[in-house]
Amino acid sequence: MAAAAMGTVMALSAGPAAAAGDKEKCYGVAAAGKNDCATATSSCAGTSKVDHQKDAFVAVPKGLCEKLAGGSLEPMKKG
Repeated sequence: MAAAAMGTVMALSAGPAAAAGDKEKCYGVAAAGKNDCATATSSCAGTSKVDHQKDAFVAVPKGLCEKLAGGSLEPMKKG
């Protein structure tokens, strides 16, 4: 199930660029190397080291993040 959700996230975030107001940052769901921006431990997009890194995000359509297993609108602390 998690793999299917990740596939959905990756497909949606790879689609045509939408207005920034139509997207939200979704933390904890990015696959390794597929994050959209820098994190506390990586310097730029595409550099997260592990799947579901808690401070790495991908941009998803508004309302989708909290429906995804492990998705959070705020960066999560390690632990």
